[in-house]
Amino acid sequence: MGEGRIDMKRYSWIFGALLVLTSCTGDFKDINTDLSGITDEDLQIDYNEHGIRLGVIQQGIYFNYDYGKGKNWPFQLTQNLNADMFSGYMHDGKPLNGGSHNSDYNLQDGWNSAMWGHTYSYIFPQIYQSENATREKHPGFFGVTKILKVEVMHRVTDYYGPIIYSRFADPNAEYMPDTQEAVYKEFFCELDTAVSTLTGYVESNPEAAEFSRFDILMDGEYISWIRFANSLRMRLAMRIAAVDEEKARSEFLKAFNNEYGILEAENEPVAVSTKKGYANPLGELNLVWNETYMSAPMESIMNGYEDPRRTVFFATCQDESFKGQYRGIRQGTCFSHSNYMGLSKLKTTQSTDAVLMTAAEVWFLRAEAALRNWTDEDAGICYEKGITSSLHQYGIMQTDSYLNSDKLPIDFVDTFDAENNIKAYCKVSPKWIETADRDTKLEKINTQKWLAMFPEGCEAWAEQRRTGYPRLFPVRFNHSKDGCVDTEIMIRRLNFPGGLQTENPEQYRALVKVLGGDDNAGTRLWWDTGTNW
Repeated sequence: MGEGRIDMKRYSWIFGALLVLTSCTGDFKDINTDLSGITDEDLQIDYNEHGIRLGVIQQGIYFNYDYGKGKNWPFQLTQNLNADMFSGYMHDGKPLNGGSHNSDYNLQDGWNSAMWGHTYSYIFPQIYQSENATREKHPGFFGVTKILKVEVMHRVTDYYGPIIYSRFADPNAEYMPDTQEAVYKEFFCELDTAVSTLTGYVESNPEAAEFSRFDILMDGEYISWIRFANSLRMRLAMRIAAVDEEKARSEFLKAFNNEYGILEAENEPVAVSTKKGYANPLGELNLVWNETYMSAPMESIMNGYEDPRRTVFFATCQDESFKGQYRGIRQGTCFSHSNYMGLSKLKTTQSTDAVLMTAAEVWFLRAEAALRNWTDEDAGICYEKGITSSLHQYGIMQTDSYLNSDKLPIDFVDTFDAENNIKAYCKVSPKWIETADRDTKLEKINTQKWLAMFPEGCEAWAEQRRTGYPRLFPVRFNHSKDGCVDTEIMIRRLNFPGGLQTENPEQYRALVKVLGGDDNAGTRLWWDTGTNW
């Protein structure tokens, strides 16, 4: 397949996790080519050699690239039955496995392995090849590749912890893992390379636009990708604030002070566009499969706030008993019936762009940075700009009443089983209170950021684990293996794929060693310190 070709037969053993998905992927020991479905003929036209690969990677962030095996189920496994639920965003209304599965921490390896297996088998090979093919002669494509690499892989490490990164496709290093600390440091270096490369390229070629027809995340402008890189750096810098504040502050300010800026336009989110043939898999799960519903924390917080985004995010109940209401499902109740199928579904459709990052998120990052005294900005002003940006993004132009609201989340009352009822955990209102203590301010910032990022569960789950905000409801039933997950502390990560233990025990042992704890869902990641300051 041209320059940078990977011999997948040599490297396939890194992907042992996918053996749990044999009905869909086959035996990877017999595969000697990558699985993206790209032909040599596809790569010969114009910039297709580079653009098609980057198209696969862009779609692969939500793993909805059609490689001939079906599209929407990989997204369900990689994200929806994990991060989307653990973040407190949504819940499957169907009683899968009698209601006992990831919801109550009875983790299903086939679900938990998907992010690892799909990324390493389909997406990372394309990243690797794109780097090799563009490094010397195509700086625009190379810079974009680096940004996408970080966007894809930070989601993977934030699931599992240590990952195969710097030594991917390096047989001499036997594909040994990096610690999460090392991976994050490499992310910042990758972004340095991306920003430097793209800056030099646009300054010498201001009209360059060869990537524009392949771009399904941004507006086709390389300067926009620099802004995305800067904003992504701010996100990752804040992630490590509690474990390495000096590094976090330095990286945040590097992005904050970059001459090309950061995301600020409320109507220009970074999103996988559906205008060029991509279909949002969450829309399929929602409208066709009927498997995505409002969560109990969403019900408690949004109904308590009377949040105007309810009408954008969710439909009212179809159940006649709750007509016109917004009602959700509590995680970890082990329900064995379908009585919740008439509650509030999402309004996401197949044609809804899949949002990865918004200006609102960046304003909330700036608010937290100000709260930490990293900048001279006013935390309250940034916070209110974050809320305003999010509301405007959805066409809600009247913001004053919400910004000044003292309304609080309400208790959750289950629609069918009173045993699932629970008092509101979140105790903050939308209104900024300058005299509040810093913990209250941080809770306000991150509760609103959580609302603004909906429905991007990967980032929401990571930030909820980092800060503890918003305060989510604990599971009613905790069926974690050997009680490894504390009910109140909640799930902290996903196990490494079970297939690795038998297919590549050496690599598995290396992963567990650098994890620094037991390979279970209760072990904290490197950046997850349990404190905020």
